[in-house]
Amino acid sequence: MSSLHASPGVHDRSKVAPSIETETLSSNKLYIDKAAGVLNVGGMGIVTTLPTPAPAAQRVAGTARLFCGRKDGRTRLARLYQDGSAKIRMPAVSADPFEAVLINTAGGLTGGDRLAWQVEVGPGASASITTQACEKIYRAASDRAEICVKLDVGAGARLAWLPQETIVFDRAAFARELDVELAAGAEALLLEATVFGRLAMGETTTEGNFHDRWRVRQDGALVHAEDFRIGPDIAAALRRPAVAGGAVAIATLLLVSSRAEAFLDPARAIIGDAGGVSAWAVNRSGKLLARLFAEDGYRLRKRLVPLVELLNGRAGLPKLWSL
Repeated sequence: MSSLHASPGVHDRSKVAPSIETETLSSNKLYIDKAAGVLNVGGMGIVTTLPTPAPAAQRVAGTARLFCGRKDGRTRLARLYQDGSAKIRMPAVSADPFEAVLINTAGGLTGGDRLAWQVEVGPGASASITTQACEKIYRAASDRAEICVKLDVGAGARLAWLPQETIVFDRAAFARELDVELAAGAEALLLEATVFGRLAMGETTTEGNFHDRWRVRQDGALVHAEDFRIGPDIAAALRRPAVAGGAVAIATLLLVSSRAEAFLDPARAIIGDAGGVSAWAVNRSGKLLARLFAEDGYRLRKRLVPLVELLNGRAGLPKLWSL
């Protein structure tokens, strides 16, 4: 006999204690208990367990916008907006450049996560932007993680975009867009460094998809554009001599400035054979483009540190960077 005995009479509650699954109902009364996923039909004495739907995965969504301008002889914060997991903190500094630190409070990104950063530097101002730590891109069960960066630099202003490395884990899926608008006479130092697996932690990145897209315009004209894609067989692609020759840590550093060519020879001395650097005159200004590769993130940073110090002038290295 069923443990749920349907009867037109009175149910003996002393023998069967009611619970969320077994409460006896009067004949022909039907309900669905959403909490337990149990269907009870009082008149038939039937208990049927319904499939519990999988909970929707939480996704990171963060947007932050920072606007700074020159006031009272130095660069100061004008407006700040932050939402979701995207936060910005401003360390106290006594002189230009204005400094800001980007923080993703989610602690990393996976498929379906979205981050957006926007920085505007007013005419004549100077700012240096970095991140609190390396951004980690974890394995994606579906979809891809995305970061969208928009930078706007006013006439005669200067911006150094110097985030710490992006660490890509095995089977990650990630896309990043960097869109930069420079007014006439503006300067920008732009860096993105990527590490495919942390060898010191015994981690390797074999499969995944990675896409990095840059568009840099000055005074309305396109001065730099590139799309770097790798995957799904990341390890095989990195082993190719024309890609990274087996290295797993890479970086791109772009300086847009009328003084760019003056840094060419010192930059080549720092990079050595593990990368390359070139300079061009472009749009009544100039640009210097450096690419570096290394066996791991530590060796990559050992060359990035002096290179950033060279190209960033008296502003030097962001305080949060360390070897």
